[in-house]
Amino acid sequence: MGAGHDTVARELARRAREQGHDAQVVDLLRLLPYGLGAGLRLFYQASVRHFPWAYAGLYRALLRPGPRHRPSGIPLARLAGRRLTDIAERTGADVVVPVFHLAAQLTGHLRAHGRLRSPSAVFMTDFAVHRQWLHPGNDLYLCLTDDAARDVGRRVAAPVETTGPVVAPGFFAPAAGAAEWRRRFERCAPGRPPVVLSAGAWGAASELDGTARLLAAAGFLPIVLCGRNERLRARLAGLPGTLVPDWVTDMPGLLRAARVLVDNAAGQTAVQALASGLPVVGYRPLPGHGAEGVRRMAALGVSEIAVDAATLLCALRRLSADGAHRDRRIARGRELFRGDVVARVAALARMSPV
Repeated sequence: MGAGHDTVARELARRAREQGHDAQVVDLLRLLPYGLGAGLRLFYQASVRHFPWAYAGLYRALLRPGPRHRPSGIPLARLAGRRLTDIAERTGADVVVPVFHLAAQLTGHLRAHGRLRSPSAVFMTDFAVHRQWLHPGNDLYLCLTDDAARDVGRRVAAPVETTGPVVAPGFFAPAAGAAEWRRRFERCAPGRPPVVLSAGAWGAASELDGTARLLAAAGFLPIVLCGRNERLRARLAGLPGTLVPDWVTDMPGLLRAARVLVDNAAGQTAVQALASGLPVVGYRPLPGHGAEGVRRMAALGVSEIAVDAATLLCALRRLSADGAHRDRRIARGRELFRGDVVARVAALARMSPV
């Protein structure tokens, strides 16, 4: 769902190949028969864009942690079981690495029933653990934070480790494109601190135009990322004092040139910002795991959360200015990046009898 899981999968595959392994990325939704995967993706996209209350209800019913029994994703996931095991057998896979919760349900089910010979190492991309990530059949869980690892360890018997997020190496290094972004910001709004507003790859956000107007009126330069939502981009393009770029291919440069990220999903853009040394403020989060993740990030001290316009502006003024407060947030965010996921996955493969 969305681009975050794809981005993580591609980066893990790149690292694996760099370390001398073979790697193949498989989209589980494409393995589902009868067009179910495409339908599921479209439903989720429409929900988060236009009917967030629908996804909030779905999250409460299926995903939210808690002792009450809830329906499992296994009946849907198992429809892709034969195709996944065929791929694993055909490629001689030594290990399977789910980076999407429905994939983790499927690998756990197949491992528990002896249908998948390769061990499965689940890399959880969320700060907030929801129940559809968890299946006792999986062999290993790798988490973003110690907090998430404790949650997982209380609910599954499999080994659980903390590795931190996965982002491309370009986000940790000085970005050549940052200078050009700074020149662009200065041409657009001289002297105004640039603040990135992210709506994800699907351009899903609540009252994004109102937030952009608020920031522009307060003396900031909002850079609004609309993802691939061209209708949203066209609607916001005329806002005064606002920069609405096309699809951005140089995210390391943009994040290095900005002063703060306003985030609504606690997803891949947020962790890319943390790796780049860009402070993050959560505001108007998407329902369900987006809101849970934004709250969890703030509780860990790697970001701040704004509950209304006044607290948003206050946070942006603090974090956009050089000083100890900004430096502490940046340092705390970078502490998340701790381990080599591929090395841990390779170690699991070496322990397997496959």
